[in-house]
Amino acid sequence: MHFANIAVHIATGSIALALGFLILLREKGTAGHRRLGRAFFWMTLVVCSTAAIGTIFFRFLPAFAVLSLLVPYQLFGGWRAVRTQGSGPMMIDAGVLLVALTLALPLTLEVLWHGRRLVAVDYSAVGALWLILAYDAIKWTFPRNWYRSIWRYEHSYKMTASVFAMLSALIGNVVRIGQPWSQLAPSMIGLMVIAWSFFRLGQRQVPAGESNRTAFDRTDPSV
Repeated sequence: MHFANIAVHIATGSIALALGFLILLREKGTAGHRRLGRAFFWMTLVVCSTAAIGTIFFRFLPAFAVLSLLVPYQLFGGWRAVRTQGSGPMMIDAGVLLVALTLALPLTLEVLWHGRRLVAVDYSAVGALWLILAYDAIKWTFPRNWYRSIWRYEHSYKMTASVFAMLSALIGNVVRIGQPWSQLAPSMIGLMVIAWSFFRLGQRQVPAGESNRTAFDRTDPSV
């Protein structure tokens, strides 16, 4: 069962990473982008499910346990950002946030305070998890008109971060040279990619009166 789970994890993880980088390189907002995005979404869900099974039933590794929660939570949030757009978060988002918080707290205590030998990767994974949870909690206080612009940034961050989190997990499992810094490198590269996408989004101005969905559906590599 363990080896079967690993085989599915590796196969779907390889497909998800290939799809993720293909999406990053292609134009955004097109029909092809949406098709690839749906395939990436489902492949990544399988990756996260097999990672959670491995963590719970076979071998607990602190950083990978946190990533098993962080990546699907980010994936869901990135998908919801496109679905809700200017309407902002809804009750389903509040429910998923509460579930994530309920899981994150004991997991964080397990990772940080139970005598395990901590490395930079553990701190990085926990910090990334709580950063996104804090943002999703705080955004309920935002003025409603903010959502019409920030959803693009949220979608870009969460989806891109999910790709590079999986890449970090891959390197952590297969690369033995330069650990833990070689495992942290994808996170640093991912942050640079996110910063570039935010810069491109900031350059784009949506004309007044244009609907959010029309703007997103246009072929635009910056979205």
